[in-house]
Amino acid sequence: MKLMPKLLAAAALAVLSQTALSADVLRIWHHGGRADNERERMNALVDKWNKANPSMPAKLEIQPEGSYNEQVQAAALSGNLPDLMDLDGPNYANYVWSGYLAPMNGLVSKKTMDDMLPSLISQGTYPPDGKVYCLGQGDSGLSIWGRKSLLTAAKVRIPKGVDDAWTLAEFEDALAKLKAQPGIKYALDVKLNYGQGEWYTYGFSPWVQSMGGDLIDRKSWKAEGTMNGPAAVKALTLLQGFVKKGYIAPASEGDDSFYGKKTAALSYVGHWMWPAHSKAFADDLVLLPMPKFGAKAVTGNGGWAWAINGKGKQKEATGKLLEFLLSTDNVAELSTAMGGVPGVKSAAPKVDLYKAGGPLALYLDQLAKVSVARPAHPAYPTITGAFAKAVADVVDGNDVKGALDKAAKKVDDDIADNKGYKPFGK
Repeated sequence: MKLMPKLLAAAALAVLSQTALSADVLRIWHHGGRADNERERMNALVDKWNKANPSMPAKLEIQPEGSYNEQVQAAALSGNLPDLMDLDGPNYANYVWSGYLAPMNGLVSKKTMDDMLPSLISQGTYPPDGKVYCLGQGDSGLSIWGRKSLLTAAKVRIPKGVDDAWTLAEFEDALAKLKAQPGIKYALDVKLNYGQGEWYTYGFSPWVQSMGGDLIDRKSWKAEGTMNGPAAVKALTLLQGFVKKGYIAPASEGDDSFYGKKTAALSYVGHWMWPAHSKAFADDLVLLPMPKFGAKAVTGNGGWAWAINGKGKQKEATGKLLEFLLSTDNVAELSTAMGGVPGVKSAAPKVDLYKAGGPLALYLDQLAKVSVARPAHPAYPTITGAFAKAVADVVDGNDVKGALDKAAKKVDDDIADNKGYKPFGK
């Protein structure tokens, strides 16, 4: 799938009709987020920048999240990209391949680069040239949430950290014991209510990677034999088996089977559920590391990250603006307000949730030890769409190998249609 499809004329006209800004104003696009306070925080940061840098003023333009990608595509086609924009995870790779983004090496200081979480550097590194093209103020991660009292009652071992994670055999044993507990209908909520989309890739590709597989071969950049390889088949067969045994809360249960109805014993999800989970269980809440489905545990990572317009006239000034957004205090303030994993190492000690001994410090430990970034490839929109469809089909009871075969073919057909997305695959 090419990132730049033929767009509706209205979308392009909407971009072209924006009020023109003077050349020395740094334009910033942000997807707005799903919470009002995220927009408020971004506005406050830009105001703070403008007060400190009156000679390099910036203007924040919030774009509707639902149509954000289309707006960026239209702006790229019309040559009207802002100086700085945020993009969702590995989707940045298509913009790099298309020539729209600037490498940050040299525009962002080595000091700032060195302070970034390695997991974010991994997400932002473009394989063909090894340069960094996107950096996030926050990272993300996966884990399993549980209740100490319930785990104790079921005589299930509570891991102490990443190095003490459950093996697959322990995980399966835990699910069986927990489902048998009074009042428990489902052993595990895996957020099927989120629906088919990026969550299915973000959430379940770590199961595949833990078992030694991946979404695509990262040397040949072919999906055949990897997306539908033995590890992927084994991982999704495991998921389907959990569904068939009645361990998994169905999508119809909604979001609160763990923290609201309390009919699910465990919840497999990310850091963003801390507010609801901690409110429901207080000191009884326990955060458990990713299980070792294979030789080692794996967590997903990444999320929305900043990118610099490669054709912009003010790249050096934009780099300084980005350094400001990535500064220790600003990242710590944003993490404290929003609850996300702080994207720079120096910020963590300033954030109660993530400092040493904090209730969410496990996420930083996992990111440092067992995170795997989603593949930065121009075909990523197709890669994630195909894999997510396979997961949905598997959950619905369809043949696992057949679903993955279709997904791998869709990816490789897209790559072939784009002549290999050279220089990938050389």
